[in-house]
Amino acid sequence: MIEAVNTISNQKSSVSANKSALGKDDFLRLMIQQLKNQDPLNPMDGTAYASQLAEFSSLEQLSNLNSAIKDSLAANLQLTQSVNNTMVAALIGKEAKIDGNSLQVTGQNNITLGYTLPPNALSAKIKIYNEKGALIKIMEEIPLNTGSNKLSWDCTDNNGDKLPNGNYTFEVEAKNMSGGNLKVNTFKIGLIDGVRFTENGTVLKVDGAEYSIADILEILNPQSGAK
Repeated sequence: MIEAVNTISNQKSSVSANKSALGKDDFLRLMIQQLKNQDPLNPMDGTAYASQLAEFSSLEQLSNLNSAIKDSLAANLQLTQSVNNTMVAALIGKEAKIDGNSLQVTGQNNITLGYTLPPNALSAKIKIYNEKGALIKIMEEIPLNTGSNKLSWDCTDNNGDKLPNGNYTFEVEAKNMSGGNLKVNTFKIGLIDGVRFTENGTVLKVDGAEYSIADILEILNPQSGAK
């Protein structure tokens, strides 16, 4: 009897070492070992055996329920991704209002720059820099309307020369009546001409440049302009 108990104990220790919790197959193996190694002169009590069978049945039902829930969640996730991809693809042909001051020149004829001015702006100008930080363009006498403004940049420098493809940034230098600098939020507006699905999420192609969905402030109809 002592040998049987040790055998079952060793089985349990082995399973516990490999898993943090018993599965239904482990439970069944342990119960079979217990029956095989029981003392013939002192067999397992029928009530205890029935209790273990009930526990095994419950464990099996819970395991099956867990598998069904996982399958359902996976199916729902796949369906949600499919719906989202379809909805995002429907954005092609619309305009995107994109947060930030980064610009990507990819051969396009112009880029629409945007900025939001406070009500006390007296003067403002746009400065454009290349990826090395050199100032290559200054746009003065720009609109001073309170709120959102936009204007088109033809991707040229101060000499009127077309700039090579690459990354650029712009800033709006605005001053109030006292000559103090004002904080100005910047954005850009471009036509969505493609969608790409990547491992890191959906990417919108705007005027040939790629932007994350998280960078999009607003989707606009082409004729509506910036809001």
